[in-house]
Amino acid sequence: MSTALLLVDIQQDYFPLGRMELIGSIEASLEAKRLLAYFRKEALPVVHLQHISTRKDATFFLPDTEGVSFHENVRPIVTETIIEKHFSNGFRDTNLHECLESKGVEELVVCGMMSHMCIDATVRAAFDRGYSCLVAHNACATKNLIFDGVDIPARQVHGAYMAALAAAYARVLCAAEVIEILYTRS
Repeated sequence: MSTALLLVDIQQDYFPLGRMELIGSIEASLEAKRLLAYFRKEALPVVHLQHISTRKDATFFLPDTEGVSFHENVRPIVTETIIEKHFSNGFRDTNLHECLESKGVEELVVCGMMSHMCIDATVRAAFDRGYSCLVAHNACATKNLIFDGVDIPARQVHGAYMAALAAAYARVLCAAEVIEILYTRS
């Protein structure tokens, strides 16, 4: 089974001094960097999703700003695929599926930003297209939310979304566990 690493929106706006700072973005990017190092060492496919907003009312990921740049911890190299997206779902109006098909990919290791938006939407879409998914939960980050007047801490938001994905859509593990699974297969 061919496995690819899918790094979702690990971009400057989600980090300190960015326009939409997430809680734990630096720590998550370091775990993503660990996964990226393994995939590079093993010469496995790597795909970076880059969100660039096209909405008129957008406040972050604005075109031609530093905020859309990849974070230094996971900056792509020339042999890695970059796919620009404009929606939470990385498959919507992109060539992601065709790119993965051309590489014979059947399984995705997914990590990145935001747990409750792009990670959730992309993993569910991948599952619906027949991909097996491993989500590295500690290589993902999100933010505090408010619903119906109740503050929901990022840790709870993240936990709820990881639990939902783990219920039917993916195996949800820490980055080290993902690497161990891949290593034992090789």
